Amino acid sequence: MTSFAAPDGTRLAYREVGDGEPVICLPGGPADSRYLGDLGGLSAHRRLILLDLRGTGLSALPADAASYRCDRQVADVEALREHLGLPRADVLAHSGGANLAMCYAARHPRRVGRLALITPGVRAVGVRIDGPMRRALALRRKGELWFPAAFAALEAITEGAGSDWEAIAPFLYGRWDAEARLHHAAGQPGNGEAVAHFAAEGAFDPEATRAALAAFGNPVLLLVGEYDLNSPPEAVAECAGLFPHATLVEQPGAGHYPWMDDPGRFVATVSAFLR
Repeated sequence: MTSFAAPDGTRLAYREVGDGEPVICLPGGPADSRYLGDLGGLSAHRRLILLDLRGTGLSALPADAASYRCDRQVADVEALREHLGLPRADVLAHSGGANLAMCYAARHPRRVGRLALITPGVRAVGVRIDGPMRRALALRRKGELWFPAAFAALEAITEGAGSDWEAIAPFLYGRWDAEARLHHAAGQPGNGEAVAHFAAEGAFDPEATRAALAAFGNPVLLLVGEYDLNSPPEAVAECAGLFPHATLVEQPGAGHYPWMDDPGRFVATVSAFLR
């Protein structure tokens, strides 16, 4: 691991995997970036710079918990770009990390080359995901052995009568096998404070972010999983419409972690875009 200093002095860590031109990779969670692995083999095409967001993985805990807020972590991404000596950087972000990536592109458009948003979170741009949208998507998995228990838990959460988030984990994967179970367990956020503050009041200004992204002139890839309950295709399609030069790709049979469900297809799509 290598580290650098954020503007407030917090030491932030990142891993480098692979060779070639660098691409800054922002994890979701906020969680240790190790769950990204090498993104299904993408490291064979690009040098992945996998950032541990503040307070996660090997990055230090900040002195001010309010600095976990998404908008304030934009400065961390810019500090990483400067540390790497890149005039501008391609950026790849997964899940909640896409909120940070979009905020970064909105604030520093000339510092971003290509932007790849993988099963992105969409709160930063105010796209709404509701219970009926998730329910309709979930019903497409009703032939799975695990479906009855997982769907009952989802219904309870949607109705405000339950909070068994672990029970709905199978909906996040294209296949709920031993490998998926291990990946899910290893990828859970370990810093509850970082999670609680990331989307705190004031973290997002959707109207301003939408306006800035409407002027973002570089190519953007939005890749969504066919079955992704966290980032439903319908919501991601709406997000894609905010960019003037966006490509929307739906990966068949995939959930929230498409590099796990079909690494070959995932790497082919993303590497072609980044070229």
